[in-house]
Amino acid sequence: MTADTPAHTPTAAFRTAYEQAMALWPVPVERLDLPSEFGSTRVTVCGPAGGPPLVLLHGGGTTSAVWYALAAPLARTHRVYAVDQMGGPGLSVHSGRALRRPADLLDWLDGVFRGLGLTSAALLGHSYGGWLALSYAGHAPERVNRLVLLDPTQCFAGFRPSYLLRALPLFVRPGERSTRRFLEWETGGAPPAPELVRLMGLGAVEFRAAKVVTGPRPDVTRAVPTLLVPAGRSRTHDPRRVAAQAERTLAGVRVATLAGATHHSLPYADPDELGRQVLGFLPAGLPGGTP
Repeated sequence: MTADTPAHTPTAAFRTAYEQAMALWPVPVERLDLPSEFGSTRVTVCGPAGGPPLVLLHGGGTTSAVWYALAAPLARTHRVYAVDQMGGPGLSVHSGRALRRPADLLDWLDGVFRGLGLTSAALLGHSYGGWLALSYAGHAPERVNRLVLLDPTQCFAGFRPSYLLRALPLFVRPGERSTRRFLEWETGGAPPAPELVRLMGLGAVEFRAAKVVTGPRPDVTRAVPTLLVPAGRSRTHDPRRVAAQAERTLAGVRVATLAGATHHSLPYADPDELGRQVLGFLPAGLPGGTP
């Protein structure tokens, strides 16, 4: 996410890598570029047009391509909207109003919902996207009928110091090599598809000037029905602490830990099981807007 950095136009190499990574999606997709006061937001859409809407928010440093394994299970019954977050790696173009504070991010998401014609939707976020999803549920609970948090960061526990130390080369020497080494460490030797690793490495270089917009832990007093999916082998934070704190502070939260997943492998490690957990939490008849 950027604060006052100028609009970044992705290079041809990044666009090529993006398309190669998106080609991993096993379902037909539509591509939308939604205009707003912040710029244009790239949204990848799949699933039945009449299905309940489900909005996906990826983690920091990744793009909508990260959902390549989970797209098919979710798209069987839901209209899926995978959003490239404004200002970071991806094909959303931040060319307008600055993103300085969490409130700006929430205004941007308001615009995404309006642009998609959604009055209500389920919202699923991974990692930093989980922080953003939980923040948005507190901001506009009437628009979020269900909330799914995949190993969210900075919501219920802080980062492990060892994780931050291992992540340091991503900022000092960004690129595909440092990205691969970091993901191999965190996932225990099971990083995502090479196309995704390459895209993340290029994104780390091209969007190096991007500033992450973050803030305090989200206010959960207005939270909506929530499914929390910690990664049992996460090296990012203590998943047991995440689950325990969520159960203490988030009324009625459902916790379904994926024991074999790590933080970064969660979206692709066991997509059938993760899809089963998510779809079992999202009633098929949820009300939603029509795109």
